[in-house]
Amino acid sequence: MTTKTVQGRFRLHPMAAACALMMFGLAHAQQADTTSDDAKAKAEAKKKTDAEMTVVTVAGIRRGIEEAISIKKNSSSIVEAISAEDIGKLPDNTVAESISRLSGVTTQRNKVNGKATDVSVRGLSPSFNGSLLNGREQASTSDARSPEFDLFPSELTGSVLVYKTPDASLMGQGLASTIDLRTLRPLDFGKRVLAASAKKERIGVDSGSDLGSGHRATLTYVDQFANRTIGLSLGLTKFKEDNGGELKFDSWGGWAPTLDYNGAQVAVPGGFLAETSRRKSDRDGASLTLQYKPNQNFKSTVDVFYSRGDESTKKTGIEGAVAFGTGPYDPNGVLTNAVVSNGIASSGTISNYKADVRNHLYSNEDRLASFGWNNELKLDDKWRVETDLSHSHGVKNISNYETTAGQPGNTPASQLGSISFSGFNGTNFADVKYKTSLDYSDRKVALLTDVDGWGGGPNSPQAGYVSLPNIDDTVNSVRLTAHRELEWGPLASATFGINYTKRDKSRTGQEGRLSIKGGDGYASAAMPGTDVAPAGASGLMVASFDPTGTLGTIYDLNRWVDATVLSRDWSVGEKVATAYAMADLDGTLMSLPYTGNFGLQVVNTKQQASGNQVDLARCTGITFDTCPYSVRTGGASYTNVLPSMNVAFDLGSEQKLRLGAGKQISRANLDNMKASLDFAVQNATSVAPALTGFAGNPELKPYQARSLDLSYEKYFGKKGYISVASFFKKLDNYIINAPELFDFKPYTSANTPLPTTGPYAGSTMGFLTKPQNGSGGNMHGYEMAVNVPFSLVTPWLEGFGVAANYSFTDSSVKLPTSGFVSPQNGPVFKDSVSEIGLPGLSKNVSSLRLYYENNGVQLAWAAHRRSSFVGQILDYRSDSQFTFIKGETIVDLQASYEFQSGWLKGVSVFLQGHNWTNTPFREYTSDPNLITNTVVYGRTYTAGVNVKF
Repeated sequence: MTTKTVQGRFRLHPMAAACALMMFGLAHAQQADTTSDDAKAKAEAKKKTDAEMTVVTVAGIRRGIEEAISIKKNSSSIVEAISAEDIGKLPDNTVAESISRLSGVTTQRNKVNGKATDVSVRGLSPSFNGSLLNGREQASTSDARSPEFDLFPSELTGSVLVYKTPDASLMGQGLASTIDLRTLRPLDFGKRVLAASAKKERIGVDSGSDLGSGHRATLTYVDQFANRTIGLSLGLTKFKEDNGGELKFDSWGGWAPTLDYNGAQVAVPGGFLAETSRRKSDRDGASLTLQYKPNQNFKSTVDVFYSRGDESTKKTGIEGAVAFGTGPYDPNGVLTNAVVSNGIASSGTISNYKADVRNHLYSNEDRLASFGWNNELKLDDKWRVETDLSHSHGVKNISNYETTAGQPGNTPASQLGSISFSGFNGTNFADVKYKTSLDYSDRKVALLTDVDGWGGGPNSPQAGYVSLPNIDDTVNSVRLTAHRELEWGPLASATFGINYTKRDKSRTGQEGRLSIKGGDGYASAAMPGTDVAPAGASGLMVASFDPTGTLGTIYDLNRWVDATVLSRDWSVGEKVATAYAMADLDGTLMSLPYTGNFGLQVVNTKQQASGNQVDLARCTGITFDTCPYSVRTGGASYTNVLPSMNVAFDLGSEQKLRLGAGKQISRANLDNMKASLDFAVQNATSVAPALTGFAGNPELKPYQARSLDLSYEKYFGKKGYISVASFFKKLDNYIINAPELFDFKPYTSANTPLPTTGPYAGSTMGFLTKPQNGSGGNMHGYEMAVNVPFSLVTPWLEGFGVAANYSFTDSSVKLPTSGFVSPQNGPVFKDSVSEIGLPGLSKNVSSLRLYYENNGVQLAWAAHRRSSFVGQILDYRSDSQFTFIKGETIVDLQASYEFQSGWLKGVSVFLQGHNWTNTPFREYTSDPNLITNTVVYGRTYTAGVNVKF
């Protein structure tokens, strides 16, 4: 008989491993069910004793605070935590708003809806955070890696942990922090719970425009079955909002050109955009958790999360140059009837004014589905093994539809109107009053047409613009972990395992100009309907209509296929394998007890990207037939070794001194890794035309940093704490966008257009801007926090309390503004400053929350402040764009009452006020006192009822 050995044929499939572990657990469950009658009797006696004990329940604000304090106090790492005040009751409507209360954490409001969606930790932009759901990486529906926080309704979140120091057992960590959203675990509850809530909102109070409304409804069910071996939690939420009107004014970057007036040059307003935005949105969310725990040795947990939403924003307004033209159909103006003082025309009239009446509709639909399955088996007193499988898929379909109306391009100069202005002092652009000679609410004046010739002239009319991008992201992961209890001196236990994550993300779409159907280059059409609307706070009225359904009836779509458009389509794939090991510490050093952990991650990454490149030698137009292109690919493979350590010394009297150190990475945004390349002859400098290109970089490696954290914490039981912390980060590798000298010869031919003048005449040498790994710098800061009830001082203040924190962050990193300029767009500060600090960095961040809670009454006042910073917004193409955002303070109020007895026990009613001070969203270019763009959201009032059974 012969024996044949076969190697390399057996592979352990992740799903098979999970199923095998579950079956093994079931076998252990059957064995455990053979408990002796004596053991059962003892268990019944214990249940009876427990039932006879007096239970004191802490609820409401104090419950949320005490549970969060317990998480922070018992963690081996430096963390911050938010816990729900009750089932489905995080203190805010969005998760981002809730965690902005934490020390060193701040948020950026979405420019469109005014809600907190992006989270910055310790002065780094949101892209530096790792974002997890129940410890698992999630897909996103934007260009960024991490999902937008408004995809996760706060009502479906039980707690949020912000890890500020690295931990070897955490996957998908970020360089700034790792934010882990956790849903409810039904077997953690002692009994069945059924909770429901309903809210009614009044939106846009004192915004200066129409009021909006909204409603939210939530249902949460938690139960246990089969002698508490099976647990189920189900959360459902739904909300709809109509924000009414939001007023926006944009001064075109604070542009104040000079015009000739009586032989002298005087400054006048350059141009403006004034519009009213009305946004409608709705979202449905569902969270399901199923747990099976037949005995103390085995536990299986299935998590399902689903979120679906759609949003549309209708923008109605007027835009145009006041002094000079903005296109071939827009002639320069002549200043008359001016009042001049110190070279500034405080008032006057300017001729040849051609306004663009804007009726734009921006909409999107998104959905995120997430699934996770975790199995945990205790083999004996020493060993415990764990498997975890997860799948996450996110999709967003975007539609940006813009239309312009006004006078056609061939309108005689004698029929053009004028614009008068008053109250101008050279800098107060938002306060200037305007009056036009033509009535742009008259549909005979505001015709749908190519007003300014932005498409290039009558051969390519542009009466509007359409962009239809689509984002698709899938993340699959499998994780195998082993835990072993140890008694090796200070080593209390060890954890080691492997994690494999595969991610595929793409952005595709089409865009093009709109032209009047069946007409020539100067064609126009009457605007449907009879509606008129205010153009922001300008006092000007304009014709208004909904452009939905006009493609094919009023407009034709002329699709653009050129280098810039094609470069927006890309795909990126990643395969990340992580081996990790961590040891938990429990020992004594010089009579000081300590706990903590130290560990190591070895992360191997294989990445591949694709993108488009136009063949400029054969590109003669902007269609597929006239502008051929090829698909470029690229990629890289690399390994990162990431050590980490966390130690907490017990100083006695509930004092802890924590030390954290480690090496961290954050991967580049996926759109930076695209393989696209486009270039053309542009003015690379003010004096020399040259080939100038823009590209992604599929070989980008992650941001890297070494960090050191020190934190002192004094606790008062579970009631409160005081903490002081400092941190330092050495950014060893920072990704920057910068132009560099580049030879485009491999991408050119004899027919490629080259510069004809200057030092680069006839040369393929030029400048290419792309993301690159470069040197970083230092970051440092400190944080202070206090969270205490006033009853610690005197019982006379029972029920009163305060939660306050302050953080300061500074960095030596400076980035060239040239790196933020795209082929056809750029930040408004590109010509005002040569370099900027780190995006997302507010040097000063603080928050304060005062509350009172007693006998069912809850009152809270909260304020959050951050200083000015460089933020990230979406432009009209849904591309990311940077801007300076003025510092702001947001104030919220909350009052509620929970019935303590009778048939209404378990019922609470509440009132909330958000953005109580009506703080606007404001942008500037270089001077924070010179505001160039303002959006007023108004206040939001919410009333509702919560019921818990």
